[in-house]
Amino acid sequence: MDQKQTTGRTSAQTDALIALLDIGDSIPGASELRARSYELLGITPGAAVVDVGCGSGRAVAEMAERGARAVGVDLDERMVAVAGGRWPAAGFRVANAYELPFADGELHGYRAEKVYHVLDDPARAIGEARRVLAPGGRLVLIGQDWDTFVIDADDEALTRTIVHARADRVRTPRVVRRSRNLLLDAGFTEAAVEVRTRVFTDAAMVPALADLAEGARAAGAISDAQAETWVAEQRERGSRGRLFFALPLFVTTATRP
Repeated sequence: MDQKQTTGRTSAQTDALIALLDIGDSIPGASELRARSYELLGITPGAAVVDVGCGSGRAVAEMAERGARAVGVDLDERMVAVAGGRWPAAGFRVANAYELPFADGELHGYRAEKVYHVLDDPARAIGEARRVLAPGGRLVLIGQDWDTFVIDADDEALTRTIVHARADRVRTPRVVRRSRNLLLDAGFTEAAVEVRTRVFTDAAMVPALADLAEGARAAGAISDAQAETWVAEQRERGSRGRLFFALPLFVTTATRP
């Protein structure tokens, strides 16, 4: 399915996603990672910057606070409405990653966080990023590799099944491995990759782990009983501070020549 047609989400699914995004925005290290992305963009007062797949809009608001002329775009109309309600001083538009509402060379910065894994054609999105960026403009992509979640559990085989089955439900679950080469193929320069690994040991990430299990259950890879048992174990571990969930996040940067 082409991203420009529909997100395929119901309002309830969007609300659930917003709740997960809010959790992600508040976990330890999240604000530091966002700040690092702004540093890598080289934001200066008045710089025109887009946040693609802006979600509920926190990054757009923070970049605006730093003096940027920041605009968030998202395909989900409800998501854009929520972002605008939360951050009325920032700018938000309904648009997709393949057809951004900007002129050629209009922007100084392009940011996308946890977006490219849902795109069916990441190379096309990168081509559009090159179009809207001015020479010398900076691009920052943040994302996870859906096969590299590290989770401690009693049943290791079941855990591997859950992680890989959930990954297989994502359009491009391993796109971060390709992102640097895609940028080079598109003519970007100074392409580089950083990794920031977060380790969680309490109950804060149990909803995210439950989402992994639900994805595997929905795919038919595990049974209802297996999902319930696995999530109950993670919830119990979290309540005792004995959960272990390591999530590497890859930050890929490049410059528009």
